[in-house]
Amino acid sequence: MASPVTPLPKFDLTVRVGCSLAYEVTGTASLLLNLKPRPDRNHAVIFEALALGANLPAEHFEDSHGNRVCRVTLAPGANFFRHDAIVAVSSQPDNHGLRVSVPEAPHELPPDVLRYTLPSRYCDSDKLTNFAWEKFGQIEHGLPRVQAISKWIHDNLEYRYLSGRADFSAWDVLQRGYGVCRDFAHLAIALNRTFNLPARYVTGHMPDIGFPDPENHMDFHAYAEVYVGGQWFTTDARFHVPRIGRIKVSCGQDAVDGAFSTIYGGATLTYFQVWAYQVARGTVGVGDPLDFSRRLDNRWTVQTEAPYAAGAI
Repeated sequence: MASPVTPLPKFDLTVRVGCSLAYEVTGTASLLLNLKPRPDRNHAVIFEALALGANLPAEHFEDSHGNRVCRVTLAPGANFFRHDAIVAVSSQPDNHGLRVSVPEAPHELPPDVLRYTLPSRYCDSDKLTNFAWEKFGQIEHGLPRVQAISKWIHDNLEYRYLSGRADFSAWDVLQRGYGVCRDFAHLAIALNRTFNLPARYVTGHMPDIGFPDPENHMDFHAYAEVYVGGQWFTTDARFHVPRIGRIKVSCGQDAVDGAFSTIYGGATLTYFQVWAYQVARGTVGVGDPLDFSRRLDNRWTVQTEAPYAAGAI
């Protein structure tokens, strides 16, 4: 089935995103860093810079999911990393412009999408089949079922900041009844896969545009995308409302593919900061000191600007 053609959105907002990391190394170690935004129809990177310690040896490549990965050989002692980017996004919310269509049967799916129907390390959909059919089996297949799964998780799973565990799968989270955004995403993915709906794990930045956060969290965010009728639809059970300004960094079968860093050897994360906030285009550059007084988001109103055109800055 050919994918529906939808027009590109107008990029009438500007967002600054990035992170700063430090690792302490004893002995020999290396990292896979997955920090740079993916090419995506929903955003355009205007400027971007990645600093890899004191000119550490590095190799850049694209993994099997299309993520932009950097393999870095670390030095003994302290190693510092910083990614900073200015990105143009649309003021329209999730899934704007996508057409509702009939989901494909497994034999109709593109070959590269089939793997997202299968159980994986953290999305153990094979354990959730009976539960999924009991809760959602009578709901119309496709987006109505996707939305029902998201709402049920949002209403029945408690969000607890800093409660995540690296060894918990979707099944474990369902039994526990609470978790962080990655847990919400894993459970949504696993439940959708029980109905042969391809679902993938996504990580990225999500500023608080049109949706204020009283506690002012800035962190990498995890959510899901479900493939229906030739299109990937965003579904985020953590919030279960359309959000503005997502900037996708990585995707894959589960959090194994979406980790911002993967450590090989004797390295310990000692410092971690993430930022994602709206700014006025042309007022902030990559590498500038963080200045949250320039922040335009974290409020209900959305302040737009002239649409960005590549090469205009």
